[in-house]
Amino acid sequence: MHFDIITCQPDLLSGPFSHSIMKRSQDKGLVSLELHDIRDYGLGKHRQIDDYQYGGGAGMVMMVEPLSNCIEHLQKERDYDEIIFLTPDGETLNQSTVNRLSLQHNIMLICGHYKGIDERIREEYVTMELSIGDYVLSGGELPAAVLVDSISRVIPGVLNDGSSALSDSHQDGLLSAPVYTRPSDYRGWKVPEVLLSGNDRAIETWRRDQSLERTKIRRPDLLNDQ
Repeated sequence: MHFDIITCQPDLLSGPFSHSIMKRSQDKGLVSLELHDIRDYGLGKHRQIDDYQYGGGAGMVMMVEPLSNCIEHLQKERDYDEIIFLTPDGETLNQSTVNRLSLQHNIMLICGHYKGIDERIREEYVTMELSIGDYVLSGGELPAAVLVDSISRVIPGVLNDGSSALSDSHQDGLLSAPVYTRPSDYRGWKVPEVLLSGNDRAIETWRRDQSLERTKIRRPDLLNDQ
C-alpha cells in the first residue's frame, strides 16, 4: 500500500509516521508513504498557495493552480485507486470504509487548510471525501494521519498478531468486550471467572454478550444500522 500526502504542513506528519506500528509497517515494506509540500508548487517568488475568496468572506482559500500542478505531477508517476480529500463535510470515516480502502494499492490524500481548497479541485480530481468527525480542525493533516493508521493496521502482516485487528471495535459492527490481564485479583477487583475457566466456548459467548451489551449502552445507533 502506498500513500502520497499533499500538505502545506509536512512537519505535522513526520511524528505520527515515524514511530510504533506505522514505522514497523514501513520497515517491513508493507506500507510506503511520501509527503509532498504544496509550497513546492506555489506561485511566484513567495510560493503563494492561498488567496482571498471570490465573493468576499473571512478566511483564505488554497489556490487551484498549485494543487492541480501537484496532483498531475503525481498522476504521471502512478495510477491512483482513490484521491481523497480530508474535509469536515465529507463522509464520516468508519471501519467498513477503512477495510475497503485497505484493499487498494495507491491512495492520494489532500490535506486542506485555511478556509478550504478551491472547489474546482474537488470537482475535477477528488474521488472520495472523508471526515473523521463532526468538528473542525486547523487542517487535514491530523485526519490524514488517522486515516493512514486505521488503514495500515488492517493490512495483513502489519500487526504481529494478524487476528488482533479483526477483534477490534467496529470490525463486526459492535464495540469490543472488556479486556483484562494479570493479576486476576487486584485490591479485590477481580477478573470475571469465565475468563479464567479455560472454556473457549463459554469465553466466546461471554465476550459476545458483553460486546452487545456495551454497544447497546454506549452506541445504540450501531445496532440500528445492522
